[in-house]
Amino acid sequence: MAEHSELLGRSSTREFVVSEADTAAAVGSGSLPVLGTPVLLAWCEAVTCDVLGLTSPQTSVGTRVALEHLAASKVGATVVVTATVAYADGRLVRFEVDAREPEGKLLGSGEITRVVVDAERFLGRL
Repeated sequence: MAEHSELLGRSSTREFVVSEADTAAAVGSGSLPVLGTPVLLAWCEAVTCDVLGLTSPQTSVGTRVALEHLAASKVGATVVVTATVAYADGRLVRFEVDAREPEGKLLGSGEITRVVVDAERFLGRL
């Protein structure tokens, strides 16, 4: 993992396209055919992992999430998710995340905290 000073401000962006499988109706978080909040969260977490770029045996686990889902996205819509390191201390890394339409409209924003772990040691404790 990079040093703390190298991590601060580091970011990654990824585009996703909403499919039927991503809807609230499909994932059980509602009844409408719009992007489900659990899927939006999973996309945000995936982009935080992109930022870290860890290689085996290191990985990271999510420990805290605060996410506001501010606007709906229909099937076929493109959602641009960005994660930026806002804080790093030892193995703990906190990200600011946002999801937008390609034109810039804010769809969601929040904060995700991840902790870097050794995958084998982590799984060995279960």
